[in-house]
Amino acid sequence: MTNFHGSDLEKIEAAYGIKKETIINYSSNVNPLGLSSYITTYLPQKIELIASYPDRDYTSLRASIGLYANANPEHIMVGNGSTELISLCIKAVSPKNSVIIGPTYSEYEREIKLTGGSISYYVLNEATRFKIDIESLKSYLSKDVDLLVICNPNNPTSTAITTKEMEQILKYCKEKKIFVLVDETYVEFSDSIEDVSSVSLTSHYDNIMVIRGVSKFFAAPGLRLGYSVSSNSELHSKINSVKNPWTINALAAYAGELMLQDTDYINKTRNHIAAERKKITALLNEWDFVDFVEPDANFVLVKSLLPEITSSVLFYKLLKKKLMIRDASTFPFLDSYYFRFCFLSSEDNDFLMKEIYTIMTENRN
Repeated sequence: MTNFHGSDLEKIEAAYGIKKETIINYSSNVNPLGLSSYITTYLPQKIELIASYPDRDYTSLRASIGLYANANPEHIMVGNGSTELISLCIKAVSPKNSVIIGPTYSEYEREIKLTGGSISYYVLNEATRFKIDIESLKSYLSKDVDLLVICNPNNPTSTAITTKEMEQILKYCKEKKIFVLVDETYVEFSDSIEDVSSVSLTSHYDNIMVIRGVSKFFAAPGLRLGYSVSSNSELHSKINSVKNPWTINALAAYAGELMLQDTDYINKTRNHIAAERKKITALLNEWDFVDFVEPDANFVLVKSLLPEITSSVLFYKLLKKKLMIRDASTFPFLDSYYFRFCFLSSEDNDFLMKEIYTIMTENRN
């Protein structure tokens, strides 16, 4: 079994006897720069925050998010990670027939099934490099579809739908009374966030909710802090009627304010990921034994062209060297030759590329 999530290092340790601390994890998609110095410096000084309840409305946090994301704070809702907000949105919409653009993150399907709704997938085409075809998508959306779920940039393909393309989708879905849930977990890693993010569209369309978190870009998965942007007041009312108060603790709320203000960290992250993405894709272009999808996020989807090197084979060979990639064949609609890895430090990236090259060239027939 190679269906390991990037956070499953304990399972890896138990299954293979490899100490988790010694594994270089290329499957988690987390910012390699680690925590913002604002967190490590200033958060410990506010430990007394746990002695009182946080503001029920998280007014200061939502204001900080509004400045960071260029969104109206009144349109912002905060939650216990993006996962809680995805769940709450789906429960509030209560869709009977949903369409998910895939291959993608499995949590959407799970949450829709919990509401009793039916699901179908609009499958991105390998032949078109997993890029969206707007007219094809429109044709796929039948009159009784009431929810469309999009991860943008998408995991695991690392492809992105532009803001202009998303507006075409929203306009069509508005006419058909289809609500659109957009997960922007990886959008901050894009070269041009303004050309990819749908946050600006929330002021003009009320049939959309955009969800983000701090787990990946801000390297804080343990903080469990997410936020959504939507101008749909009816949806907000439905969510608030079932949402538990204080799902974000006072320290997490303050930490969120801190990290969103650390412009040096934000810029360093974007510059580092952009440089490593360019370097790695240039190298992949030189290899005749792989194919890859041009990435927009902080990870790349690669396909082995060697019959004898499946993603599972490569996963195990690298794991023996204490390097962990993602066997992407576990995603629906991807075959047994796809694997995914994220961009870490320049040194770690060079090490991984060297080991992949060695394994694949030594084993090709």
